[in-house]
Amino acid sequence: MTGGLTCDRFLGGRLTIRQPAKGYRAGVDPVLLAASVPADPGQSVLELGCGVGVASLALQARVGGLDLIGLEMQPAYADLARRNAAENRLAMQVITGDLADMPKQLRARRFDHVIANPPYHQRSGGTAADDAGRETALAGATPLSAWIDAATRRLAPKGVLSVIQRAERLPDLLAACDGRLGGIRVLPLAPRQGKAATLVLLRARKGARGAFGLLAPVVLHQGTRHERDGESYTAQIRAILRDGMQLQVEWR
Repeated sequence: MTGGLTCDRFLGGRLTIRQPAKGYRAGVDPVLLAASVPADPGQSVLELGCGVGVASLALQARVGGLDLIGLEMQPAYADLARRNAAENRLAMQVITGDLADMPKQLRARRFDHVIANPPYHQRSGGTAADDAGRETALAGATPLSAWIDAATRRLAPKGVLSVIQRAERLPDLLAACDGRLGGIRVLPLAPRQGKAATLVLLRARKGARGAFGLLAPVVLHQGTRHERDGESYTAQIRAILRDGMQLQVEWR
């Protein structure tokens, strides 16, 4: 992490998040992930790679009463997640550790939900980010299959996995979902009407046997192209990002 911190508002100001000015910076993706999670008060949730805590805190702000734990391998980001939870007065425990070497306090636990926003890129080529924290968040060394395996192990029977990922990584994501997971649903997120999806949300249930389902895409922005500066989110996405609404999709 290099440089100072910024103080950014999410959910229309309901969340105030401190994050690195020049490191990995959370945008709309973790908020969309949080909006997709079908959690109820009293349930347990584990976020793998929680960063500064945006997804978990957005989920806690929407649902409330969750037994919420974030796992983050980068100490500076874990410290920021703790600070953000405290400053927003939202209950969240943050554990510093590596999902590839699961901390002892998590090995014996099972959760109703596991959520993750794994690194989007494979560092098999391209140029690495100058900031080490950003590089780890965007193209970490842990393979996607290890993320899904760690998540599956932590799920209770019938527990729900929720993941956001780039659309181009969907084959890897599906290949990582072995026989322990079923009822897999994939929701494409398209930037505009008529444009190919750039992101996908995946939901699966541990021990389920339902068939795979590819859902109709959710469109993020109005219009078929960018025509002016300023916000152009659809009403549904604006309600999620500004009002903290749940992503209303028929996942069955």
